[in-house]
Amino acid sequence: MPWDFFVILVVLGVVVPWRGAARIRELLARPELNSGERLALYVSTATFQWLLTALVYWRCQFRGYTNLELGIGVPDIFRVAIAAGILSIVLTINQLASVRFLSRLPHEKRGFVAEFARRIMPHDANEILGFTALVATVAICEEFLYRGFVQAVFRDLAGPVVAIVISSVFFAVGHIYQGRRGLLATFVVGVLFALARQWTGSLAPSMIAHFATDFCAGIASWKWLMDPVQVASHDGAA
Repeated sequence: MPWDFFVILVVLGVVVPWRGAARIRELLARPELNSGERLALYVSTATFQWLLTALVYWRCQFRGYTNLELGIGVPDIFRVAIAAGILSIVLTINQLASVRFLSRLPHEKRGFVAEFARRIMPHDANEILGFTALVATVAICEEFLYRGFVQAVFRDLAGPVVAIVISSVFFAVGHIYQGRRGLLATFVVGVLFALARQWTGSLAPSMIAHFATDFCAGIASWKWLMDPVQVASHDGAA
């Protein structure tokens, strides 16, 4: 394995999860986040992901990987449309059902996910614009990094089955801040995305489904998990 690919894998498998978990702990330790802090978080996260994606794409091009090998393109539009539609519908319904279930629990029983959503998800229409840009960034960049780069590297090293598993492990570890249950759920989603990438030869289905799922979860959290009185009072004072 080239040295630069090894360094990138260390960053994705160690540095990104460690810094992400540390940052989430710091944010949750604060009493509240105001609108400006949420928007700053969206911008900084998107900026980091675009920079990392550009760096990885550059090194892939330097090492001779083509766009097709990285899943960039639509070699079979019929397969892409089927995979994107099925993934988007199934995962979005599951995500909405999970948020709805949380919204019906007492506040003290909602746990980490609800508290994370209350702090990080958009609180008003203005923040939704920044959140939408962030979700688009995450969908494009994470799919390229995990299903494009990681899956391509391990496919060449050990075959498609190993590549699907390892890329999903990297994806799950990148979301380790979500806890044990979130880690497992993210791994399963990663496997589904990796299978779609393998079947279609394209990142388009997983990018579309990733965006749809995260965007709908953000809007649902805004509608169902927020306390309108607390949000209005907090944002009015910010």
